Amino acid sequence: MSTLLGFDFGTEKVGVAVGQRVTRSARPLTRIGPRDWEALDALIAQWQPEALVVGLPLAEDGAEQPLTRRVQRYARALAQRSRLPVYTCDERYSSLAADSALRGCPKPNDNDAEAARIILEQWLSQEATTATQTPPHG
Repeated sequence: MSTLLGFDFGTEKVGVAVGQRVTRSARPLTRIGPRDWEALDALIAQWQPEALVVGLPLAEDGAEQPLTRRVQRYARALAQRSRLPVYTCDERYSSLAADSALRGCPKPNDNDAEAARIILEQWLSQEATTATQTPPHG
């Protein structure tokens, strides 16, 4: 049913969201460790996505920053491991948007998964024009 998983990579945790192409919407799921391949495999088995979307951190001016290459390696590892198409999406300001969206919520929330939701919805809204697929080798 056109399900996708979105990821907000961090060096200590990765936020995960699930979304649908039909509705062009997503919802936060959870967070996992950046090397927790068992959890990743379980999420893929549970949701059976047709593709994965990873937020690509860029500087304010669009240039690469120190974390950019690490995220690109993570995206390649996801592609190799899952054998699914993996797309990257400019994630500038997604964490700020997640913090803003969760501000004032009565219970503790996972801003990493919320950032993944924002990244995935952003990708869904501009899917045909700016998304870039990560090849499984490279």
